[in-house]
Amino acid sequence: MDTVLPGQPIAIPKGPAPQLSTGTYLRDGQVRASLIGVPRFQGSTLSIHKTRPHPPAPNSVVLGSITRLSPLQAVLSITVVDGVPLPSGEEFVGVIRVQDVRATEKDKVKLADCFRGGDVVKGLVISLGDARSYYVTTARNDLGVIYAISESGATMQPISWQEMRCPKTGRIEKRKCAKPEDLT
Repeated sequence: MDTVLPGQPIAIPKGPAPQLSTGTYLRDGQVRASLIGVPRFQGSTLSIHKTRPHPPAPNSVVLGSITRLSPLQAVLSITVVDGVPLPSGEEFVGVIRVQDVRATEKDKVKLADCFRGGDVVKGLVISLGDARSYYVTTARNDLGVIYAISESGATMQPISWQEMRCPKTGRIEKRKCAKPEDLT
């Protein structure tokens, strides 16, 4: 089963109704989550135990938004670590250096063509960096921008690994896109 959010319905397999325990409740005949976590069956009892957030570590997959860009690095406000959202106000700072954007042609990378302020980026922590930040890479096909807003305010759609299109205007903007997980 996947991680669920508070209020989200939980799919129950066919058979007798489970006993509800920690982290679950019944509303309008639908079993729902009251905590962020993964639903688990122990015998006939369904429960969700709270997933505790933890700081990023090397090889952690993180999500965050770009807060600052310079010619040499992009600064990322990390809000999700290994699929677990961090409490509000407890974000971490990640740095994507120009050499960590993609695996090939590293010397041709222009950060302004890869990210924009406000873009949501999926990255991998490669090291702890300095005292204030973590070094993050997007140098894999499944890493990069996963959500971006165009200048006209629409949600952009990826059309290649380095371009996104505005559905409102049709305008194409450069980004280092993450390959969607459902494509092979």
